[in-house]
Amino acid sequence: MKVGFLVCIWFVLCGCCMGRFVVEKNSLRVTSPDSIKEVYECAIGNFGVPQYGGTMVGNVMYPKTNQKSCKNFSDFDVFYKSKPGGMPVFLLVDRGDCFFTLKAWNAQQAGAGAILVADDRVEPLITMDTPEEEDAKADYLQDITIPSALISKSLGDSIKKELSKGEMVNINLDWREALPHPDDRVEYEFWTNSNDECGPKCESQREFVKHFKGAAQILEQKGYTQFSPHYITWYCPEAFILSKQCKSQCINHGRYCDPDPEQDFSKGYDGKDVVLQNLRQACFFKVANESGKPWLWWDYVTDFAIRCPMKEKKYTKECADQVIKSLGFDVKQIEKCVGDPEADTDNPVLKAEQDTQIGKGARGDVTILPTLIINNRQYRGKLDKGAVLKAICSGFEETTEPAICLTEEIETNECLESNGGCWQDKAANITACQDTFRGRVCECPVVQGVKFVGDGYTHCEASGALRCEINNGGCWKGTQNGRAYSACIDDHTKGCKCPPGFKGDGVNSCEDVDECKEKLACQCAECKCKNTWGSYDCSCNANLLYMHEHDTCISKDAKSEFSWGLVWTIILGLAVAGVSAYAVYKYRIRRYMDSEIRAIMAQYMPLDQGEGATNVPHGNV
Repeated sequence: MKVGFLVCIWFVLCGCCMGRFVVEKNSLRVTSPDSIKEVYECAIGNFGVPQYGGTMVGNVMYPKTNQKSCKNFSDFDVFYKSKPGGMPVFLLVDRGDCFFTLKAWNAQQAGAGAILVADDRVEPLITMDTPEEEDAKADYLQDITIPSALISKSLGDSIKKELSKGEMVNINLDWREALPHPDDRVEYEFWTNSNDECGPKCESQREFVKHFKGAAQILEQKGYTQFSPHYITWYCPEAFILSKQCKSQCINHGRYCDPDPEQDFSKGYDGKDVVLQNLRQACFFKVANESGKPWLWWDYVTDFAIRCPMKEKKYTKECADQVIKSLGFDVKQIEKCVGDPEADTDNPVLKAEQDTQIGKGARGDVTILPTLIINNRQYRGKLDKGAVLKAICSGFEETTEPAICLTEEIETNECLESNGGCWQDKAANITACQDTFRGRVCECPVVQGVKFVGDGYTHCEASGALRCEINNGGCWKGTQNGRAYSACIDDHTKGCKCPPGFKGDGVNSCEDVDECKEKLACQCAECKCKNTWGSYDCSCNANLLYMHEHDTCISKDAKSEFSWGLVWTIILGLAVAGVSAYAVYKYRIRRYMDSEIRAIMAQYMPLDQGEGATNVPHGNV
């Protein structure tokens, strides 16, 4: 028994003392009074529902009685529920005398919107956690929904001082940067255990897996997330490797161990049974991931918990194999991954798990089960589908969140109220407001391939090709008496211009120009002008014809005579041009023939001296 006790103590020390535990924090901004207005750090409690990705504003109140919140406030007839339209109450309580979770539960029952626990000693901030297994049986633990934070003693004292002077203390709790959100994919790890006999924590873990499975598989299948499960194991101290206790709790000669499920070496399952089932689940994920279907891990773990519980003595390899086969996987592949648990060698899968268990950067070591790590930061809060999904959604870069993050159950659509303060065209049902998990952004949209440009708040304008197809490019458009006019010109990248016959800004209005009244057309002495919408009609008196190009009236007969005269003139011109061309042609041909004849004759007879001959021999010039 002494050896068993020492081994158990070793496992506890390995899990609690040798790890590098990181306290996850969020921002707390005091907005009033001015004397303590500043941004402070606070530690996120590992229970309740932190508002990851969001903010919460409230008034601080410090109770006159029950200042440690260890009793129900209804016993003192005190309640902190805010009135309609009022800000929620952040209840400030003192640390000590009872569990953090009980303080939060009593504050929630009294109507507080959040609880701030003031430390009672000067020290670095710690993580407020749930009670250990023997104290974790309280029914209220899974019902805590308000966010909680631990603040430093100095900040707590400062707030109390201001409240005692009658000052109103307003605080903004900000979780927007509690988790990194660098891109459009969230990477998260779930550190879990196949043991189902570890009390309320195991039960809540099992329920979480069952309820979160659907959302997890959708996110994974569509490429929004990259998920990986992990399992904690410890090693047996070398001095006890050959002991009965280590042999019952470890595989591979003490390299990979798990505590006895019942904490009783004499009955039930052993720690090594848990290690083997954990290894089998890790191997299932490895094989499923290699086949391109990592999300089937959720099916395997859920089905195994239902079909192979410890209580029914079905926590066996045979039962696990049946689940594996039902999901269409080859048991031999899993067994090859599991390897020989009796071999005095490292198991590659479990060795990698132990290496991963050691924290890197801001993450810290994994020492608590279950643990959820999102974008390399440890999640704090209730292990609940809604709470975890909110945390995962806060890990996406804004505007890249999947649709599941924008449902009513997860966030509030800020575009529904006053269009989020963004630009919109109600007539065309186009808006610059884009709902996001963290709030909303005002960005000019792209509609049917047409990009709108502007500041997104007061102005957005269609630009580029086909812009006139979308609400006429935001320009004026009118139809009257079967005629349609538009101020949008499709070959322009942007801008509106009233068409000819209209004047105005081209956006809100284009008014008809009265060409007759403003004497812009039809102004000859014989002209009769009649204004029409977008144009005008011009006619002439008696037997006259209006010529639009010259804005004048001419006789119809004169036009006929003029037309025939023009025809004869053209014919005569063509005839003269033809005769002249023929004369030139004859002249040039005759000159050419004469020169050719002379050249031929010069070869057969000498020319006269008068013809330009010379007696000077060639080469003697």
